[in-house]
Amino acid sequence: MNEPTPLQIRADQIYRSMGLTEAEYERICQILGRLPNYTELGMYAVLWSEHCAYKHTRPFFKLFPTSGERILQGPGENAGVVDIGDGWAVVFKVESHNHPSAIEPYQGAATGVGGILRDIFTMGARPIASLNSLRFGELSDERVKYLFQGVVAGIAGYGNAVGVPTVGGEVYFDDGYAGNPLVNVMAVGLVRHEMITKAVASGVGNPVMVVGAYTGRDGIHGATFASEELTDASEEKRPAVQVGDPFTEKLLIEACLELIESGVVVGIQDMGAAGLTSSACEMASRAGSGIELDISLVPRREPGMSAYEVMLSESQERMLVVPKKDAVDTVKAIFAKYGLPAVVVGKVTDDGMIRVFDGPDLVAEVPAKSLSTDGAPTYLREAKPPAYLEQTRSFDSSSIRVQSDYTVDLLNLLDSPTIASKRWVYRQYDHMVQLNTVVVPGAADAAVLRVKGTSKGIAVTIDGNGRHVYLDPYQGALGVVAEAARNLVCTGAQPIGLTDGLNFGNPEKPEVYWQLQQAIRGLADAARELDIPVAGGNASLYNESSGRPIYPTPIVGMVGLLEEIDNRMTSDFKAEGDVIALLGWLGTELGGSEFVKLKTGQALGYPPRIDLAKEKALQQACLAAIANGLIRSAHDISEGGLAVCIAESCIQANLGAAVTLPWEGRPDELLFGESAARIVVSLPPANWEELWKVASESKVPLTKLGVVTDGEVTFTAFDGRPLVVTHVDKLAKAWEDSLPKRLR
Repeated sequence: MNEPTPLQIRADQIYRSMGLTEAEYERICQILGRLPNYTELGMYAVLWSEHCAYKHTRPFFKLFPTSGERILQGPGENAGVVDIGDGWAVVFKVESHNHPSAIEPYQGAATGVGGILRDIFTMGARPIASLNSLRFGELSDERVKYLFQGVVAGIAGYGNAVGVPTVGGEVYFDDGYAGNPLVNVMAVGLVRHEMITKAVASGVGNPVMVVGAYTGRDGIHGATFASEELTDASEEKRPAVQVGDPFTEKLLIEACLELIESGVVVGIQDMGAAGLTSSACEMASRAGSGIELDISLVPRREPGMSAYEVMLSESQERMLVVPKKDAVDTVKAIFAKYGLPAVVVGKVTDDGMIRVFDGPDLVAEVPAKSLSTDGAPTYLREAKPPAYLEQTRSFDSSSIRVQSDYTVDLLNLLDSPTIASKRWVYRQYDHMVQLNTVVVPGAADAAVLRVKGTSKGIAVTIDGNGRHVYLDPYQGALGVVAEAARNLVCTGAQPIGLTDGLNFGNPEKPEVYWQLQQAIRGLADAARELDIPVAGGNASLYNESSGRPIYPTPIVGMVGLLEEIDNRMTSDFKAEGDVIALLGWLGTELGGSEFVKLKTGQALGYPPRIDLAKEKALQQACLAAIANGLIRSAHDISEGGLAVCIAESCIQANLGAAVTLPWEGRPDELLFGESAARIVVSLPPANWEELWKVASESKVPLTKLGVVTDGEVTFTAFDGRPLVVTHVDKLAKAWEDSLPKRLR
């Protein structure tokens, strides 16, 4: 191997090209007691990257509530695990693949799906669903169209082929993401308690095996690429994007689950970011052990690969397995059945070192703990509120002219790509494979899946609102957690656990660091007050394009439990003559709304203020109403406000609504304000008194708004003035045609 000498490394400042600072390089030298060689330096560079080490977010993780009676595994493993009773548990996690998707949208999104699925079945769980949270610039931009279509195709292409349904998600379009799209993917699995598996390399002398696909040169330094800002030169880093094979992944899922069921596995780990380096060091450091590898034994698809390339390759569909000493033949036989290689490449040691040989040559020798997340440096930065807040917070809604007719505004909001129907997206996804999906995309505020062999169901959602967080990171983050919980509650599910994805710009900038700090505080406070533990998460920083940061966008994936799946609820109105009611507080906050963006073209004002006590009371009242069979539909008020919420319930049912606003102030505030703690429900008139009692017991307001009609949709002011007069067919056309017409 023709590696540069240590002195050449220092002279050429290669460490800087790998993303390390001078201080970090000096720290590596101190840890090793010598200068690192090229391979060792690469190993530190990828595992000390922001993407792997969470150098700026880790100090805040202690704020999160991570324990609870249902938590079987919190942060620190590949995915979180929550108990749902009867010996079953849900495994779930969210990950990002933002930078790869920005330069190669199909493969970037596809490999994001593959990677998160491996995090799930690594825990011994069968993946049963995936969801996605996507952010793009405006669809008037041709490159944005290319990115959007490529990402959706990549998610569909991988998920459909691997046989895991894509059951839900969200898509936002805003100029704040023009140069740096966000692609966050959540995966969910089911596992019996006794099958839960950890990623540990324990048992001195136990073999270490590489299983799955062959190793190539794709994805080398993908983790460090994900830890830097995007620039005009980023296209040159296209080789850093991995290439996925969903058919191999399907075989890998079945082989790994069969292997775990055989009882011979000590530990198993996905080779994700940083590949063999991360899987070996994570398994060893968790167990307090060491690993010795001979990478000349690693199956490769390309000749002449150096030790550096083998250790840092992020080729997909690979796992590192530590079986019991006498089980190598069992592992090989199971993987051979699926046509996959399984090769012994090393052994577990007791000295805490990752020792890498290439045949007879020792090419790397580093302490496992120093490569782990806990061994990486952390940074506390200067934080200060962004200057733009002075301008955004000076917004006065009175600057928007009061109108006598808001019909056109409602149609325009339904036509907005962020609010409009996402049927164009989810019709490309197979959401029925495995036959567990009982509430499909577009039918409710969250997807619902059955737990076969039981009466239980699980509801899953993924949510975010970058505009609200941009305007007030703390309140916006509170709102993200509250909305995710409301979405689950509207299906009849009790929220039981969450996972987060932290998407922010460059944390070395004081304004971005302040956004990050405030948003994490908001997520933690909301999770604690709503009693929804954080089971894990992901951080993706340096999301900037040409020096411009994205909107700060924390994403929340959440899981809820329905003890009786037959009690599930959807958001469409069910019958003409049913009462339409508002469960919750009126709320008239226009700041940060889609309506303000429609009128001004900007994100302006204060976002909705979140009262977590009200949120908790509302959610329990809604759950009680569903459990007692009092309501026929429930729909959370979010983007577009009350008018859009009711319009969506009409469109989904092909029914109308006659609504009178219980508000004497500006009509646009109640029609289009996005205040929290509000759910629109519909119910038979005969159930009104019982619903009133449930709401009163929870100290939650209940306001009659109107009735379901046969097709006309009207909103009338408090004094009888017509504000919106239209028909459900017109609403449906605006809502359904938005994305297809923009992509033509």
